[in-house]
Amino acid sequence: MAAYFFEVGLLLLIVPWSTFWDRNLLLEAVPAVYHVSREPFVRGAVSGLGFLNIVAGTLEVFAAFRASEHAGVHDGPHEAA
Repeated sequence: MAAYFFEVGLLLLIVPWSTFWDRNLLLEAVPAVYHVSREPFVRGAVSGLGFLNIVAGTLEVFAAFRASEHAGVHDGPHEAA
């Protein structure tokens, strides 16, 4: 799941500032949407969602490490048989 968050986050962080965003045929099909999508605050909002996805991915990785650490902890010393 963390890989998904990182991948989507990177795309959302970078794509709004690339030429792909400017030359998107889906956005050009509706002129009102195209003009709004070119506004810097919309690009910033999409990049902000990308940043949040990267943070979520980082938290997922830390949670996985923490869970693996706790899984290896025993309640007490074991007696030799």
